[in-house]
Amino acid sequence: MENVQKKISPLQLWVLAVRPKTLPASGGPVAVGCGLALACGAGGTRVLLPTLACFFCSVLLQIGVNLANDYFDFKRGIDGEQRQGPVRVTQSGLIPPEKVRLGMVFSLILAGLIFLYLAVLGGWPVVLVGAASLLAALAYSGGPWPLASHGLGEVFAFLFYGPVGVCATAYILLGSLPLLALPASLPPGFLIAAVMVVNNLRDIDTDRAAGKISLAVRLGRCRTIQLYKSLVWLSYVVPPVLAVTGLAGPFVVLPLFTALLARRVCVVIECEPGDSLNDLLGDTARLSLLYSIMLAFGLGYNF
Repeated sequence: MENVQKKISPLQLWVLAVRPKTLPASGGPVAVGCGLALACGAGGTRVLLPTLACFFCSVLLQIGVNLANDYFDFKRGIDGEQRQGPVRVTQSGLIPPEKVRLGMVFSLILAGLIFLYLAVLGGWPVVLVGAASLLAALAYSGGPWPLASHGLGEVFAFLFYGPVGVCATAYILLGSLPLLALPASLPPGFLIAAVMVVNNLRDIDTDRAAGKISLAVRLGRCRTIQLYKSLVWLSYVVPPVLAVTGLAGPFVVLPLFTALLARRVCVVIECEPGDSLNDLLGDTARLSLLYSIMLAFGLGYNF
């Protein structure tokens, strides 16, 4: 491992630590919230800075969660030599645990500072969202009752990167919450939860051995695969429903053009075992972002 460390620069080590394959998904809910705001009449240039702030806040929260997961799983002995995922920098000794913890704290502090700016724009509801988001980021892997170790990781991923992320972004940009916000927030939540499902499916055996009761451990391999496919395809039900009911215009069905990629990931998860699922993790995150961008354009096409 020392030889590996000598070949990797400190910057490359930290890039490895933040798990870049998972980061594209964090932009999805912000894109959808922005599309909603534009569809409801928010001005183009006026929303630029708040949208960028929402985006960087979302990414920093994801980085904080990833570093917290790396640090706390190492401390609890969950990450071992047998795990099949990408290299964990704490468990492998590439970055000392105290530095990973410091990186986690730094990421969450930066996210908190951005939340302060957003709270000036959105008021007390944004303060509540910010506090809940920071608490959930820590509670995902840390604290006395880690969410990820009790089968709730996917639930909180859905909530915070679906309804909370989309609705908070739209509220900050508009000053109110449109009726369309909640149904439009479901697909990003479904797809980001699917990212978590892949992660936990890959680690199902090592998590079970370490006593980490993830949702995949609770459900077993076959039902976890079915859950993944259900989450992916549920996201494709929402746009036609929005179009048929008149809640959104016909362009809201633009995400359906990503269905071939969705079909591909649903086939791959049936065939790929163990560490081969690392590529599927990145593919699902990219599907989430691409779908969300197209949904955002479909919602805000008339701006």
